[in-house]
Amino acid sequence: MYPREDFSYQAMGLAVRKADSGTPLTTDGEVRNPLSMTGSHPTLQLPAVVTVINLENGREITIRVNERGPAETGRILGLSRRAADLLGVGAGPARVRIIEDEVTSRQLAEQLPGGPMLQISAAPREAVKQTDLAGPVAGAESRGVASATEQSAVSAAQGTGPTPVQLPDLPVQWRQGQPVATQLWVETADFTARGAAARLAAQEGGSVWPSFSPQGKMWAVRQGPFTTISDADAALKRALADGLTGSHIVVE
Repeated sequence: MYPREDFSYQAMGLAVRKADSGTPLTTDGEVRNPLSMTGSHPTLQLPAVVTVINLENGREITIRVNERGPAETGRILGLSRRAADLLGVGAGPARVRIIEDEVTSRQLAEQLPGGPMLQISAAPREAVKQTDLAGPVAGAESRGVASATEQSAVSAAQGTGPTPVQLPDLPVQWRQGQPVATQLWVETADFTARGAAARLAAQEGGSVWPSFSPQGKMWAVRQGPFTTISDADAALKRALADGLTGSHIVVE
């Protein structure tokens, strides 16, 4: 998977709490704040605003993706401490659905030309209930977008560089929906020809599924379904060990 601009992004996968980082700034140059409604994603343009739904408990939040990650294999989204708390994500991964807010994400891209968009090429290739919690902590540092280079970003954080562009805090709130039953699969490869997919499926003990991409109809090879995340993780580990480097976990 490669970083790319995609304003209509939707996906289901596994989300985790972001590990604490010693760096002062996020990938797009914002001052790091675990109490903000933010997260990390491996490919989305930065920043991007997305709705995240915890399929296990029905909770829903809105966050700004401002960082690359998460580092854990088979995980699609990392959540700040505050976002994870509101979404009900504990120490382990949770099954989530991610829906990008196209209008807001486009506005961010238009307002910040030449800044966060640079991160696409610079990143490594690899019934409704609402509760408002306390606002920002007194004395917390404001967050903004700095230069795309690490040196300029650090200078901005120290107050020695140019004044960063400010990004508003997203509301610290959650909405309650209905839980959704899901299954886990390990998708190992996509093919343009069904025959090639069928041969790999026979070798790996998987099955062939139709899939669709901007290039048209494809054929995916999947293993599963798996009931538990640990079983899916084990299958993913085996697929990667077999050299199927594009393998990932699918939640449906």
